Amino acid sequence: MKKYLLLPFVLFAFWANGQSLDGAWKLISQNGKALTDQEYIKIYQDDYFAFGVKNVSDNAFIGAGGGPFKFEDGKYSETLDFFTLNPLQVGTTTPFKIELKGNKLTLSANTNDGMLVETWEKISDSKDDLTRNWVITGRKQNDQISRSTPGARRTIKILSGGRFQWVAFNSETKEFSGTGGGTYTAKDGKYVETITFFSRDNSRVGASLSFDFKVIDGEWHHSGLSSQGQPIYEIWTPYAIGYKPAK
Repeated sequence: MKKYLLLPFVLFAFWANGQSLDGAWKLISQNGKALTDQEYIKIYQDDYFAFGVKNVSDNAFIGAGGGPFKFEDGKYSETLDFFTLNPLQVGTTTPFKIELKGNKLTLSANTNDGMLVETWEKISDSKDDLTRNWVITGRKQNDQISRSTPGARRTIKILSGGRFQWVAFNSETKEFSGTGGGTYTAKDGKYVETITFFSRDNSRVGASLSFDFKVIDGEWHHSGLSSQGQPIYEIWTPYAIGYKPAK
């Protein structure tokens, strides 16, 4: 009888470990305190994460961070490729205790500032043709395509759960160049993004931009007019393929 009673617990453990973090999440409490004056949005996709923080009252940019994460066998850790709040932590890996129940995610860890406990709520795990973590590898001007191989200095764009965030940074020098993010739709060759935070100009928050897109041989071809009205044509490659770390 006892071995049959163990079966539900084994199945539950398998189900918990099999859950995916992919999608968009919102931080609802930190160290037991509900967050109402700042908005943290975190995106997980393709074993990578990125988050951005802004003030709710005036949309002022507060900070951003992200990098690879591991979630397996009930263990969770994050490695920082960029982190504006404390660049000295870029390159470090932090293990977290993780509790995932339905659409709630609780992460806790000992940090230099003491114990940190965060509770996140999933916004969405919807998918579309552009759901992926991307890195820019090419641009087209005057019908000429120029290619580059991203290394320590790179620009990524992570899309999942109807949210996007782009980040330009150098993980070797720990230099951060900028980030922005918000909501998006990608349907019938039209990509539309609405900005909810922008590190360079918070007056752009609320603006919507429309672009054309095609996925050609697994790469995202993105074209249209920039926020300054200049024509752009960008080629984004899946991060796991396009990014070439230094050996």
